[in-house]
Parts: sequence; C-alpha cells; structure tokens
Amino acid sequence: MGDDGLGLVALEQLRGGWRFDPAPTLVDGGTWGMNLLHDIEDAERVLLIDAINADAPPGTLIALQREDLPRFFAMKLSPHQIDMKEVLAVAELRGTLPDRTVAIGLQPERVELSTELSEVVRDGVPSLVARIIRQLEEWGHRAEPLT
Repeated sequence: MGDDGLGLVALEQLRGGWRFDPAPTLVDGGTWGMNLLHDIEDAERVLLIDAINADAPPGTLIALQREDLPRFFAMKLSPHQIDMKEVLAVAELRGTLPDRTVAIGLQPERVELSTELSEVVRDGVPSLVARIIRQLEEWGHRAEPLT
C-alpha cells in the first residue's frame, strides 16, 4: 500500500545494516493483528515503526510517546480488520501495555495500491532509521553499523 510499507523498509535496514548489543527483538507485525498482543505484553519496551498520519507535510518525522498513541476500538466489517490501535487498546485495558512504548515514523504522502514508497518518504528513510537508532540507544542498546 505505497508509503504504508515504510515500516518494512526501515526494519530491513535495521536487520541488514546494524548490530545491537543487547539485540532487540525485531518483529514484522505487518498484518498480524491480535497475534501481536503477546509480543507487546511480554516486552519491557515497544518501538512501533510505521507510516503515521499526523496531518503533517509528507515525509515529516513523527515520534509519539505512549500517552499520545491512538488506542481505541472501532467498528469493523470483519474481525480480519484488526489494526494496531485495537491491539494497543486491548493491552491498555489489560494493564499490560509497557510504559515505554513509542511509535516513530514518517507522514505518508500516499497510501494506495503500490509496491513503492513515494519519493519524499523514501528520502526520509535515513532520518527515520537514525531516529530509531537514537531511541534504541536511549533504551540501552549499543548500535554499530555493519560496513
């Protein structure tokens, strides 16, 4: 879905370009829906990486702390439509959403059927990865580029 693939692009850059100590668990949550609940509940910290619509100019770097993350239930046509807002809402209701939960991403330009990121979002990936690295280092993960 175009810029909605941002999280996968960033995740692959982290997996293929960096070594961490201690190593964080890197999970492609893509379309897992409620299957992610146990991963979130078992974590000390959660860093979500995705396109984030904050009504900002396309490509803008956005970081949301736990208290700013959207967590709510919405009417769905199918149980297969569960998204991260519902997963976070369930963890919140159960009292298991980690205090240190952050979402980092870029404002998408387009979310439509496509296998490519828009140019402005693609150009923002290096700054996104750098911000993710800073967050992981703040949480105690030493990061070294693989070169």
